[in-house]
Amino acid sequence: MGALAASRSMFGRAGSRRRAGARSLRRRRALIGLLLVSPALAFVAVFFFVPLVLMIWMSLHRWPLLGHTSWIGLGNYAAMGSDPVFWRSLGFTVEYTAIVTPILIVLGFGLALLVRRNRRGVGFFRTVFFMPYVIGFAAASYLFVWLINPGVGLLDKTLQALGITSSPVQWLSTRTLALFAVVLMIVWKTVGFTMLLFMSGLQGIPDDVHEAASVDGAGRWTTMRRVTLPLLRRTIALTVILAVVGSMLAFDQFYIITNGEPANQTLTVVYWIYNSSFVNFQLGYGAAMSVVLMVILMLITAVQLYLLRDQTER
Repeated sequence: MGALAASRSMFGRAGSRRRAGARSLRRRRALIGLLLVSPALAFVAVFFFVPLVLMIWMSLHRWPLLGHTSWIGLGNYAAMGSDPVFWRSLGFTVEYTAIVTPILIVLGFGLALLVRRNRRGVGFFRTVFFMPYVIGFAAASYLFVWLINPGVGLLDKTLQALGITSSPVQWLSTRTLALFAVVLMIVWKTVGFTMLLFMSGLQGIPDDVHEAASVDGAGRWTTMRRVTLPLLRRTIALTVILAVVGSMLAFDQFYIITNGEPANQTLTVVYWIYNSSFVNFQLGYGAAMSVVLMVILMLITAVQLYLLRDQTER
């Protein structure tokens, strides 16, 4: 009995030493991991959290570009309730987002289906579809300013040559035409990136899955609806979030192409934040609108993630 107790004690001490060694190893690995990510954490802290805190602090003040600041609490937020330009610009931004997002998703998915297979010449079309994305928003916007220029723009000349129009089209004369011109530019510029995301998701689906569905008698539409789209749920969530956030933050294209015309009817919320901050010199009010826009984007993203999450996560 004594020998048995001694052996148990010895094995117990050995087990304790192994557990202590494992805990020490985990602590060292955690410390090494923390050291490795510390530059990224510092970058996020300096360039995100510090500006975020400063923006919230500014939103609680009357903060002119020149002169003394004064504390007004929630005064800037209260002023938004009676600012018709803010609500009109927010409504226009939501409308623009609701138009652009489904177009990008549908066209991007369709192009991905066309170029996902490695066939002869498919690399050329992938490059052609993706190339506009590498052009900056400002450069693409100025390109479209020339394209839609009445009388001398290539788009007008093409429409007249085809007999679609008999005279130059004043693209910025109405809200509908101005919005159409911007949507056309955005789709041309960014649909290639959406295509790339969907193509990556499609290539991540094993061929065995589609073959099994075919063996079970599923047609192309049934396979797409019951197999492909559910497996692309995460990719769809990513593309929708990127499209919505990018559209809600639209600025360059409207600043350059429409300049808010006609009569500020194509003014986006970010454009109005810019005007309030750097044209009207109301930095505190601009910061308050930025905080509200950030909260709206966070809520939209949270709802999208909830609706698009996998069934197993619900």
